[in-house]
Amino acid sequence: MAHVIAEPCIATKDASCVEVCPVDCIHPVKGATTFTDATQLYIDPETCIDCGLCVDECPVRAIFPSEDLPAEWQKYVQINADWFKKKEVWAR
Repeated sequence: MAHVIAEPCIATKDASCVEVCPVDCIHPVKGATTFTDATQLYIDPETCIDCGLCVDECPVRAIFPSEDLPAEWQKYVQINADWFKKKEVWAR
């Protein structure tokens, strides 16, 4: 996983990062049925190209390159990946 969205995004869900992502790897997007229920935004580890454009756009500094993720937020690597696994199940 190139980038991870961590705890500062919880309950914020500012979508500035979504708008700058060139590969559409940050979800859920505003207007999606899952947006309201999601506690935060998530980066798809399979789609992220490690461009870093989202990092500077995040007003709460919730996005980190995986190698710079603070130790206390390491669990968010799995949280991001798990959200996309569930999304695949919902799409079926």
